[in-house]
Amino acid sequence: MPDSPSSLMPATPLSQLGEDAALKRLLRAAPPATPELLLGPGDDCAVVRRCADWDTLLKVDALVEGVHFAPDTPPPLIGRKALARALSDIAAMGGVPEHALVTLAVHHTRPLEQLEGIYAGLAALAGEFGISLAGGETTSLPQEGLLLSVTLTGRIERGAAVLRSGGRPGDTLFVSGALGGSYESGRHLSFTPRVALARQLLEQGLRPHAMMDLSDGLAADLPRLAAASGCDFELTPEALPCHPGCSAQQALCDGEDYELLLALPAEAAASPLCTRLGLTRIGRMIPGRAHSLSGGWQHFSSSPSPA
Repeated sequence: MPDSPSSLMPATPLSQLGEDAALKRLLRAAPPATPELLLGPGDDCAVVRRCADWDTLLKVDALVEGVHFAPDTPPPLIGRKALARALSDIAAMGGVPEHALVTLAVHHTRPLEQLEGIYAGLAALAGEFGISLAGGETTSLPQEGLLLSVTLTGRIERGAAVLRSGGRPGDTLFVSGALGGSYESGRHLSFTPRVALARQLLEQGLRPHAMMDLSDGLAADLPRLAAASGCDFELTPEALPCHPGCSAQQALCDGEDYELLLALPAEAAASPLCTRLGLTRIGRMIPGRAHSLSGGWQHFSSSPSPA
């Protein structure tokens, strides 16, 4: 039997590409979108037309032992983080979370009590945000390990989803909260998703032109937002809000902060409400092609170091 075309292609290690380039290759095979799909891959969530008043947000996020948490992490914090990461992406679109599906993949030697602790932490956070646990899947792994994947739906007023691609030259760049030291401090397990803050921005008339959550580090995520918006950016490193004991370099590169990065139009950026909501001005969008920054997390090419 002749070789298939794929077997004749040279092998390309994922480590050579990194996450973004690998996804571009993989998505070449995606079929044409249906009319109801308003926004597909490339943003924090997908957006699907729901009805005259609402659009639906779709998000899936996976948590892998040894990458996103250490083996000795308290089980409730594992479950909490799995849902909190997906909630952070719903927040980045300005949405309201609704229903979760949970997939657990684990080796059969794991004690049930650990899994009960994981689900307890997940369920507690779901209760805080009014989310229903609607179902999911459990499956076994052929070797020791644990993977927890959460699929989360949300809603957003029709046409109101805040995308990464809406930034414009002259927009002011802000971040919420403080950055840096997430792994060392344990904040990557206990952060509060910024759902309420994002809703406040929209309800108070401070709708960002563009927004995303900071999961991979500002150094990785800011160029992504700028590139999606077809802009470049100017960053003021000395303005970065750093957690006590953290440097500007850590604020740029550490990742797992789960704060919001947003581009606000000039009139909104001048509002005193920005300060009251804990936003810090860190730069601005400018014309041009987005340049890269050194640092941040990139799946397939960064080394995991969970703490």
